[in-house]
Amino acid sequence: MEDRVDQIIEQNGAKESALLAVLMDIQGEYNYLPRPALERVSKQLNVSMSRISYMATFFTAFSLTERGKHITTVCLGTACHVRGAPRLVEELERVLDIKAGETTADMQFSLETVNCVGACALGPLVIADGEYQGNMTSPKVSRLIQKMRKED
Repeated sequence: MEDRVDQIIEQNGAKESALLAVLMDIQGEYNYLPRPALERVSKQLNVSMSRISYMATFFTAFSLTERGKHITTVCLGTACHVRGAPRLVEELERVLDIKAGETTADMQFSLETVNCVGACALGPLVIADGEYQGNMTSPKVSRLIQKMRKED
């Protein structure tokens, strides 16, 4: 892991001002921010762990816990909520056998919710591995998970 983190740091300029970009690239590489990677960043950029922790917890795009291979996010903003987003969360929890904020035991799926992604016209909206899936229904969300499982 150290070698890959060092590469990421080098690609971003190896300066304290590159901290956010470094964290974003580490998140992209590992799907979360592993503690050993953050300690390496602290050492290499000479930035305190408290500053790194602040940034890692301030931005909701970052996760400090390991997430599944597939990230499924349901928008719960007002427009999505009134169009049935809570039912989508319930269906995903049932199909994946986890609660929102959790990851399946096989590390294949993580289920997350967000307050709004600004795509209200598409609501209710599910983001599956970064791809927006608009006008979702419970049957559609079940088929989406089945399709993702088959692709693995």
